[in-house]
Amino acid sequence: MRFVSRIVGGLMIGAMCSPALADSARVMKIGILNDASGPYSDNAGEGSVTAAKMAAEDFMKANPGFKVEIISADHQNKADIGAAIARRWMDQDGVDAVADVPNSAVGLAVNEVVRGSKVALIASSAASSDLTGKFCSPNTVQWTFDTWASSHTIGEYLVGRGGKKWYFIATDNALGKSMVRDGTSVITAGGGSVFGSVNVPINSPDYASFILQADASGADVIAFATAGGDTVNLIKQSAEFGLKEKGRQFAALLATTNDIESSGLATAQGMIITQPFYWDLNDASRAWSAKFSERQHGHSPTAFHAGVYSSVMAYLNAANEAGTNDAQAVIRKMKEKPIDDALYGRVVVRPDGRAIHNMYILKAKDPKTSKGKWDLLENIGVLSGPEAFRPLDQGGCTLVESAKAN
Repeated sequence: MRFVSRIVGGLMIGAMCSPALADSARVMKIGILNDASGPYSDNAGEGSVTAAKMAAEDFMKANPGFKVEIISADHQNKADIGAAIARRWMDQDGVDAVADVPNSAVGLAVNEVVRGSKVALIASSAASSDLTGKFCSPNTVQWTFDTWASSHTIGEYLVGRGGKKWYFIATDNALGKSMVRDGTSVITAGGGSVFGSVNVPINSPDYASFILQADASGADVIAFATAGGDTVNLIKQSAEFGLKEKGRQFAALLATTNDIESSGLATAQGMIITQPFYWDLNDASRAWSAKFSERQHGHSPTAFHAGVYSSVMAYLNAANEAGTNDAQAVIRKMKEKPIDDALYGRVVVRPDGRAIHNMYILKAKDPKTSKGKWDLLENIGVLSGPEAFRPLDQGGCTLVESAKAN
């Protein structure tokens, strides 16, 4: 059931301390704004709220003089609804930061709502690289990935291994257009060519005509510049047309573990994706994922979920150090020094608001080698933050020149 705004849970520490301390505790309210029931709900949705609550709880255990409240709302993948919720949260509900925000159009709209205010946008799931490019803001941090990093990590890998002819199937929105633009730049720089692209409606049940266009193009690599349920449908329907048997390589530029699991390993086998987080990367990722799974109906966390936990925790720590809830002061604190993050490793928040960290290249396993439901991917490469993300001087962010001047 769709909802416009719903309190998911206030995480208070009253039971953990004396009434006097609870009354004097510093309070911060964070709103998780995402797709609760549409094509991005599996990758974000309820799981992002769970991840934010985990971050709040872990932070409050270490900082008992701090109360953190988590609320949530469904933006329904509509920029006007997302902007209206963010504005109400900011003007009426005392929200200090808006987090998650899968759907680039919504993320860009909220970016403008909070610009110049005391409220932050922690864009852990909004992917358009324009958020830290031409639309950068001192109120915004972009955490998990972006279209430049996703397109360049996969593009560089496949072009370097002979995948020179590309065709994009992209959602007809800010996300899809950004991925095609950013992907084209790395493909052509590596000596490859883009044979064409097609824009498709979000949440479409039938992609047959678009898949046939891609097949007819003669491309070696068919790239899905989509996310969530759209990517799952494309993977399944492409398999029905036998494109893999024809020698086509598929690249899902913004796919997650949920997308691979929903598609089925037999169907997704060999798919190349890129993520900053996978549950089975190391001991820390496995331990946190086990805790998440216990609370989230046995599901494995996606990079979206891990990104919410990681970014909310980093923001809370910076707010604590800054001694204020004012967004611009907190974000300046985040930019002062590298962050040692439990899930993402070393993270540097640049002057443009882009958090840079490792991006891993992952390949969907052969079903015969999988040891369980969530044993889906093998790590076949990694790019460090400076390698994976757009160079600071190439995004057109006005904050970069200001940082140089200071």
